[in-house]
Amino acid sequence: MNEKITTFLNSGLLEKYLLGETSSDETKYVETYISRHPEVENAYNTLQFNLEIVAKSNAVEAPKNILDTILEELDEKPVVKLNANKKYKKWHKYSIAASIVALVFAGQSYYLHVKNKKLSEENQVVVDEIFDLRSDIEKNNKKLDDIMHQFKQLNDPETYKYIMEGNSRAKNLKTVAYINPKEKTSMIDVVSLPQLPEEQCYQIWAELQGKMVSLGILSETDRQLKSIPYTEDALGLNITIEPKGGNTVASLENSVAEIHLK
Repeated sequence: MNEKITTFLNSGLLEKYLLGETSSDETKYVETYISRHPEVENAYNTLQFNLEIVAKSNAVEAPKNILDTILEELDEKPVVKLNANKKYKKWHKYSIAASIVALVFAGQSYYLHVKNKKLSEENQVVVDEIFDLRSDIEKNNKKLDDIMHQFKQLNDPETYKYIMEGNSRAKNLKTVAYINPKEKTSMIDVVSLPQLPEEQCYQIWAELQGKMVSLGILSETDRQLKSIPYTEDALGLNITIEPKGGNTVASLENSVAEIHLK
């Protein structure tokens, strides 16, 4: 295929001619190319075939009552003889072409709408995933900060380590308390807790000037280093068995472990 024919095919004149949108000079120009060059004729036939396929695929069946309505109108009005001339054929050709273009445009618009909607949904999924990822990163950073803070506390020379072991009521009980009077921080590591009936729990207390202050409930699920409230001038720590949910007053008769603080 020579360069001249390639330029013609890329000009869009063949498509305009097929849709009846060329001027008289353009029409002659296109028809000359079709008649003289087999490549152009094949391209024209292919475009025609494709246009017919598009028209059929987008065709809408007319309502069945339209034919009856048309026949009724024809019965009521006189028949006028019409001369089929070239202008009518040209108008008819334009009408069909315009209808096909409208159908194609409608199809393309619907396709683009569906595609844009799908892209919008995919973008929202990506945004949600990024949001979740940022949230996970923030949570992980917070955990890392907590771990680093705990590590720093454990390695602080001012942090005292106290091992609390159970008495005859809870022989396998073992916890480790870390208290730093300078930083006023307290942590506890639950190493092991003997199982209790469901209606009971372990509760840790700080002994302070003749009274016991609750520092919280201990659970087997707490087998990790965690912070507990720091009590100024505490004389000791005590773990007791209390009713499920904890108690407001320590049941010292149910004490299972205790230590004296420095």
